[in-house]
Amino acid sequence: MPTLTPQQIQQRMSTVPGWTLVDGRAIEKRLTFGSFREAISFVVRLAFHAEEADHHPDITISYKHVTLRYSTHSEGGLTEKDFEGARTVDHISWVG
Repeated sequence: MPTLTPQQIQQRMSTVPGWTLVDGRAIEKRLTFGSFREAISFVVRLAFHAEEADHHPDITISYKHVTLRYSTHSEGGLTEKDFEGARTVDHISWVG
């Protein structure tokens, strides 16, 4: 899957509110949950989606805060897979 151009990245950023572009090569979002248990439950749900898509974010957990970073390492930058992952995160972070 080819990397996106800077113009394509900017266009796609509007589809993932709350995500931040990092060095033009990754997108990142920090989520805060009500408890550690809720944060871990979210990460477990995300793990199943990531496995199914065969595309995995970098995940940092600090108590009830989860920071996710997407970049397609095999391509050296952002691809459509990263934005698909971000949209999945946004969906499952609000749904059960």
